[in-house]
Amino acid sequence: MIYSNQLIKYSLILFAVMSMGIFTACDSSTSAMQDLDERTVQYAFNEGQLLGSVDTAYRGEHNRDLTANVLIEELDNGNALVTVTLMNTISGVTYPVHAHDAADPATTPNGTPYDESPNHNIFAGGIEGNGGTAMASNETSVPYQELINTYEGFFVVHDPTQDISTTDLTTYLVLGLFGQSLEAGAPELRSETFMYDFNEGQLLDNPATAYEGPHARNLTASVLIEERFNGLATITVTLNNTVNGESYPVHSHDAADPSTTPNGTPYNETPNHDFAGVVQGNGGSATFSTDTMELRYLQLLNEYEGFFVVHDPLQAISTTDLTTYLILGLTAR
Repeated sequence: MIYSNQLIKYSLILFAVMSMGIFTACDSSTSAMQDLDERTVQYAFNEGQLLGSVDTAYRGEHNRDLTANVLIEELDNGNALVTVTLMNTISGVTYPVHAHDAADPATTPNGTPYDESPNHNIFAGGIEGNGGTAMASNETSVPYQELINTYEGFFVVHDPTQDISTTDLTTYLVLGLFGQSLEAGAPELRSETFMYDFNEGQLLDNPATAYEGPHARNLTASVLIEERFNGLATITVTLNNTVNGESYPVHSHDAADPSTTPNGTPYNETPNHDFAGVVQGNGGSATFSTDTMELRYLQLLNEYEGFFVVHDPLQAISTTDLTTYLILGLTAR
């Protein structure tokens, strides 16, 4: 009986020791799991806030409520799992999402501060939009601590509704630094106004091109070009000192090589449909506005070459006789 009691006692002690070992092992395993780190970073829509320049803000037709989260999780092997989540996606389109290594702009082909080829090891792929929240993951061979502490790169979400570009920042829905959150920026739209005096032949520095006709020579014009969120423009023409009841044809004519036009004009005689309309005279200041369908705001200001013309409503319209032009100037200049 004594032997049996001792055996029971030793058995209980052994069970307690083994139990402590089991619990210690579980605690150790739990502790090891808890030691694995993770970080979530959030990216707001690209309003140019990363570079502090509205010229780098997105300009396109995508809804501006898209945002992104990047979850970086440490794996048991020390590497990382990168999961990108996009919110407010468009259903049925594929979003190219990339990490681009930072680079010296002096060494890149197009002066970008990053390598234009995405880093596939960190993240480069397409995320299928579903009308809401969509995500994709990539297991890297890059150590987690390196991604968090030393990696220098950019996180980019390209616009799936237009051709992909690795240089035009206005096509990026999201533009941030990899592993660093990007706060929301205020949407900003640009505008610029251009003033035009009466046609006295000053544009071509030739008095023979000055206006000849019955209209008062005090008419002037202003052209306001306003950026829209899709990157296109709203154009508002204001004519001052108009004749009441008269309709003023107002046009932009694309510049052209005179050797290629039917009548040797330095412009296409057919007006550009994006910038053509009629101002109804009222005896004072009168306006008309139009939204461009092709010409973009920055294109108008920086690239487009054309002539801004206000025709005389008091005589037959001509696209070749410059002396019938009340206003003759360069478009958006």
